[in-house]
Amino acid sequence: MEKQELRKLIAIWFEEDIRDGDHTSLSCIPPTQMGCQQLIIKDTGILAGVEVAKEIVNYFDPECRFEQFLHDGDAVKPGDIAFKVYGKELSLLQIERTMLNVMQRMSGVATTAHRYQSLIEDTGCHVLDTRKTTPGLRYLEKEAVALGGGMNHRIGLFDMILLKDNHVDFAGGITAALTRARDYCKEKGKALKIEIEVRNFDEINEALATNIPDRIMLDNFTPEKTKEAVKLIREWEKTAGRHMEIESSGGITIDTIRSYAVTGVDFVSVGALTHSYKSLDMSFKAVKN
Repeated sequence: MEKQELRKLIAIWFEEDIRDGDHTSLSCIPPTQMGCQQLIIKDTGILAGVEVAKEIVNYFDPECRFEQFLHDGDAVKPGDIAFKVYGKELSLLQIERTMLNVMQRMSGVATTAHRYQSLIEDTGCHVLDTRKTTPGLRYLEKEAVALGGGMNHRIGLFDMILLKDNHVDFAGGITAALTRARDYCKEKGKALKIEIEVRNFDEINEALATNIPDRIMLDNFTPEKTKEAVKLIREWEKTAGRHMEIESSGGITIDTIRSYAVTGVDFVSVGALTHSYKSLDMSFKAVKN
């Protein structure tokens, strides 16, 4: 995420939390008193958000000093110290919750992505995220997916064409949707990948017959039907002379992901990476002299 955009977010976070002042801290902490707090890991997982934490600290109080021990993407365990921050105690106390909120969530997403990807690492298949993200935090959550070993699908509606069931139905069918998407890209001069969601074998065959899509998404296929679909598409590749990416999607869980990955699909998309993760437990505690 670009620094300028991140700082806009940080400004919103602090406005939400502090408004006209942290009256709890202001009422009992001298304004010039200096101190140190450290980020303590209390769970096992993948660390994410350290670089964001640096920006949060620097934005709020550039005079604070950030001493880093661990990095984004590191495997962590209870008792690990990620970093220490030295500065005015008032600043440390006001930074604490905002920084923890971001880091706990990013680390939770990274840990979840790592769990899913580790189950299919040997298959050559990659777990993908989706657009099912927290509004305003999409870039950070997708960054966390990548830090955990997963892959990003499209970032938003602007960087890829994904024709889903509603697009197909509104457009009048598979062929019409794909043809219009191809023509649109040519007209606008956009080199966007085109992916189409299919619901059955008739739609697979129709999509292949157009020779337009770069990727076919198998929506809510069983593992058995997925295996059949992969065989069909790979046979088509021999005639077409090109590779067709295949993605499985729809209700895939930690318990079922491997059964899809071993069918030969290139990708498995899992919305749970960013909507059903568990935040990683950590705390930002004062270091007493």
